[in-house]
Amino acid sequence: MKEKIVLIGAGSASFTRGLVADIIRRGAETDLALVDISADALATATRLAGKMIAAGGAPVTLTGATELRAVLSGATVVICTVGVGGRRAWEQDVFVPRRHGVYVPVGDTVGPGGSSRALRMIPAMVRVAEAVLELAPEALFFNYGNPMAPVCRAIYKATGARVIGLCHGVFHVANDLADVLGVPREQLRYTAVGYNHLTWFTHVRAGGQDMLPALQRIAEERLVLRATTPHDNVFSWQLLRLFGAFPAVLDRHVTEFFPQFFRDGSYYGRRLGVDAFSFERTIAGGDEEYVEMQRDAAGDGPLPADYLARIGGEHEQVIEIVDSIRADAERIYSANLPNTGQAPNLPLGAIIEGPALADAQGLRALAQPPLPAALAGALASRYAWVETIVEAALEGSRTKFIHALVLDGYVTSLDQAVALADDLLAAQAEYLPWAR
Repeated sequence: MKEKIVLIGAGSASFTRGLVADIIRRGAETDLALVDISADALATATRLAGKMIAAGGAPVTLTGATELRAVLSGATVVICTVGVGGRRAWEQDVFVPRRHGVYVPVGDTVGPGGSSRALRMIPAMVRVAEAVLELAPEALFFNYGNPMAPVCRAIYKATGARVIGLCHGVFHVANDLADVLGVPREQLRYTAVGYNHLTWFTHVRAGGQDMLPALQRIAEERLVLRATTPHDNVFSWQLLRLFGAFPAVLDRHVTEFFPQFFRDGSYYGRRLGVDAFSFERTIAGGDEEYVEMQRDAAGDGPLPADYLARIGGEHEQVIEIVDSIRADAERIYSANLPNTGQAPNLPLGAIIEGPALADAQGLRALAQPPLPAALAGALASRYAWVETIVEAALEGSRTKFIHALVLDGYVTSLDQAVALADDLLAAQAEYLPWAR
């Protein structure tokens, strides 16, 4: 079938380039609509995509719009990469907590930054979901925006829209584990279940053999060297040794789920977000990537010869997933979907990241055995936090925002929770009309 793909948040520096390249390589007739509320960002993305399509000689028609409803009718695939406020708002999610003694490397999933981001993202994504239900109710609807679990949970709770949350983290960690084990990536078989950015690899096999004992031996070797290689995901390997399961997506994200150990950013002699997984470098890298995107879009000359080559990034499986559904291919991917029983000892309705089957019925979660009690326990408080921050965002509730900060575990007193909440609300007031 001919796909009409609508990409919302097209100003994303790397996602749009990667997705357009994948569509071009697919070689099928496609209508592509790019949407961004920033006219400047949209112009850059549209011009760049147009140059890529021309260079690839692909049968792709391209349109751009600053208003979603202008292009949504008839869409067969809707992909959201929305980041309300962009990198400037994201900075405040991290820098404001720093003033309260809280240091994190990312700040987009959990912690005070994840709570703050959820307040901005959820109302916007609920409006997107409402438009999808009205104008493209049969479309495959994908979300890449963080915080993944609260955003997807809010969409289901407020609208019932069947959104699928995608993240490349499990896929990338699986490739890393294959490389560490010295086995071909395509031969690795695994089960990974949990919460986006804290998803536990509970089974890892290759060549018919259980590979977790080999990973345990590797963990022992690596932990002996931890004093000299502090950035080698020491904490993730420690968790494997203790819990018998390996966490995705490595220390840069996983440490944020354990504030009892890392609240002040102390990380094996470094500080998280500063000289360990520098947040400033992450932001600077995104800014530089966007400037490069603008330069490539605006230039009169041809794009570099390798511009249409496959690149890594969040986009990299979505077109394959769409094609697998259309072809009834029965391939398995990692996806964030509501728990309808596939994770027996996690809350029903909670957004679970786990194996899902792509076939003619869509992307369907596969039933898993119960997680060990310790792993389920590590996730339990997170799902309570999700419900609380979703209610705070949907209701515009300062009180429930404070509740979420308390549940999240980063604050050391109720007074700190109140002060941090008010500082974050003030910093993000532009995007929170109810907080002004």
